[in-house]
Amino acid sequence: MNYQPFTRTLITTALILTFSGVQAASQAPVAGENGMVVTAQHLATHVGVDVLKAGGNAVDAAVAVGYALAVVYPAAGNLGGGGFMTVQLADGRKTFLDFREKAPLASTPDMYLDKDGNVIEGLSAKGHLSVGVPGTVSGMEMALSKYGTLKRAQVIKPAIALAENGFVLDQGDVDMLHSATGEFEKDRDLRGIFLQDGKPLQVGEKLVQKDLAKTLREISAKGTDGFYKGWVAKAIVDSSQAGKGIIAQADLDNYKTRELAPIECDYRGYHVISAPPPSSGGLVICQIMNILEGYPMAELGYGSAQGLHYQIEAMRHAYVDRNSYLGDPDFVENPVAHLLDKNYAAKLRTAIDPQKAGDSQAIKPGVSPHEGTNTTHYSIVDKWGNAVSVTYTLNDWFGAGVMASKTGVILNDEMDDFTVKVGVPNMYGLIQGEANAIAPGKAPLSSMSPTIVTKDGKAVMVVGTSGGSRIITATLQTILNVIDYKMNIQEAVNAPRFHQQWMPESTNIEAFVLSPDTQKILESWGHTFAGPQDANHLAAILVGAPSLDGKPVGNNRFYGANDPRRNTGLSLGY
Repeated sequence: MNYQPFTRTLITTALILTFSGVQAASQAPVAGENGMVVTAQHLATHVGVDVLKAGGNAVDAAVAVGYALAVVYPAAGNLGGGGFMTVQLADGRKTFLDFREKAPLASTPDMYLDKDGNVIEGLSAKGHLSVGVPGTVSGMEMALSKYGTLKRAQVIKPAIALAENGFVLDQGDVDMLHSATGEFEKDRDLRGIFLQDGKPLQVGEKLVQKDLAKTLREISAKGTDGFYKGWVAKAIVDSSQAGKGIIAQADLDNYKTRELAPIECDYRGYHVISAPPPSSGGLVICQIMNILEGYPMAELGYGSAQGLHYQIEAMRHAYVDRNSYLGDPDFVENPVAHLLDKNYAAKLRTAIDPQKAGDSQAIKPGVSPHEGTNTTHYSIVDKWGNAVSVTYTLNDWFGAGVMASKTGVILNDEMDDFTVKVGVPNMYGLIQGEANAIAPGKAPLSSMSPTIVTKDGKAVMVVGTSGGSRIITATLQTILNVIDYKMNIQEAVNAPRFHQQWMPESTNIEAFVLSPDTQKILESWGHTFAGPQDANHLAAILVGAPSLDGKPVGNNRFYGANDPRRNTGLSLGY
């Protein structure tokens, strides 16, 4: 069957129509001569660009943006959560900072089960018992001290000003806040900040966060000691105990950011640098790429039934391994070499029928060949070629729905990312194994995938997204859109997405992923489909030209793409 006419039709449709609130994909990427910042909130983007203009490098800007997002994007930007930072320096060095939240020392494997061993609904996702030990401040401070060039007071000053003086809310900000009105009403501290006289804030009004400004000033003066010790730490511990949580001062004293080697792999002449365990992101992205490299994806064409089939099946097989074998590297032996082995990918390809969907019930760990969110992302590149990809999170939208009193710090509900009980899905529908069981001091498995793609040792693409278990597939598809389908970076970000995670069986699709006839073909091969999940926000930068085979626009070297699925973000260069 010839899929080329359909392919051209689908691309044309994607370029012309809007989907899920997404703007036309033909919109040009934002260009910049000296650097680029893409974040999920326009004020945070401006903060990052101002730091670059002031002579800071990409890491300085990343730390400034991280603190700013804690103020202007409180649903996911945070001091009370954690995340990952992938760094490719201009001199070729690359590293990964893991400031993921960790289970409190008093945690137990069955802490969310009743006396009969059943999961207590909501206990791992809301309230103080769901809170992991926060890592963001530790991570930001390590990044700045080791790889930044500016003083802490300079990079944190904009966040303090935004919290102290407030900022005027746009429609996107209000949409974000209104989605959590019910959560705010339940918590006294949240209610006092995010509701006015008990009512939601409106467009044009100011969000002022005096307590958060006070906390940020404490961090500015004392670094990590301003958060993990002193009055801020006491407030976190006291609030936890008052809310029947288990975080103690010893948890805060023991928290340390880990510096790890990133996951690396090659795809069609490009080098991919991404997140290692306790993230599953880099491994799963590379595993899927290894499988797809054996197929002529460009020849099959964007949106073809055959190409989509291979991508869905590669996702299905990779998520089996993700959900079964991976966990915190301090607690479990992750089979990294095995999962990255191109020979293993070749074995998985032999298990993929070209015209038949896999049966997720039959594809299991231990059965050959498988033997033995909410989040925010930002991408930054500076004029020297330093590239930083950061994803950090509170897990659910506004985390656990609780705040450490008098600090302005919203707390995460990251404990839900552990395997609460084998065979029982978490809030993202992921069914996970014993490798990700709860243990004191352990970091839960994550899907966050801050990624940098290089060519000849130089960064050519910086990419990542929010979205829980869909982070991996959205990041992957954006990279494939650029490398295989030659889209410019904005087209690649805007293109409709799909997601398959092994369980549940159905593949989630956004509007315009499939034409009716392509859907019929795939359904005849056994595929089932479900509607889209909540939109994630992808932030991407391409270095050199708007597309890999394109030409620079004037003197501009950096091209940024902000995901229009959420209407708060901004790409900005200078």
